[in-house]
Amino acid sequence: MIQGITIYHFLIVSTLMFFIGVMGFIIRQNLITILLSIELILNSVVINFLVFNRFLYPNQLQGQFFGLFIVGVAAAEASVAIALIINIYRRIQNIDTDKVNEMKF
Repeated sequence: MIQGITIYHFLIVSTLMFFIGVMGFIIRQNLITILLSIELILNSVVINFLVFNRFLYPNQLQGQFFGLFIVGVAAAEASVAIALIINIYRRIQNIDTDKVNEMKF
């Protein structure tokens, strides 16, 4: 571990990433930027798992296993979401969340 970097530094970065992701999810209108915001939220959770595992239980690997599981779920979620976004774009030629309601008609 790099000397001088404490658990608080990692938690500050993770908290900033989480709230940037939440704000991006709430504010943005484009489906791809919403997907990127969700990925940012999941990455901040992975950082928390790894940091708490490293600083609290350095000889155990539960944090790494949870991190790998979250990365795998995020990859599967991203592939399904991109497939849905491509189908939405093919149908209505737009990926803004305001126009997705037009798919019903």
